[in-house]
Amino acid sequence: MTSEKKVVNLTEAAAFRIKEMQEHNEEQGSYLRVLVHGGGCSGLSYGMNFDQNLDEEKDYTDEQHGIKILVSREDAPIITGTKIDYKQSLMGGGFTIDNPNAIASCGCGTSFRTAKVTGTPEVCE
Repeated sequence: MTSEKKVVNLTEAAAFRIKEMQEHNEEQGSYLRVLVHGGGCSGLSYGMNFDQNLDEEKDYTDEQHGIKILVSREDAPIITGTKIDYKQSLMGGGFTIDNPNAIASCGCGTSFRTAKVTGTPEVCE
């Protein structure tokens, strides 16, 4: 089922890097699954992977800049409005995630919690 509003927003830079990764991993045509799982320093962590399987009853779908996106209906309220970008610098590059629902996050940039969902923090070393 297609969502009426975007759960996540991919920048063109992020989409370009994802396409490169799809080609490198022979995953052309796969969905980009954006997900949330428990753990990390703040209780929840972001994840992204390639997925061939769409469950129309459990997933929101979207397509942006030629990238097909999946987000589970369970994760959608936690990350609705999230912007995913890719930044390149002299020290390397990486994805950045800006979630307007996060009330706390860890310095690593992948761990967070929201006002309604805190998850279970892990011990950071």
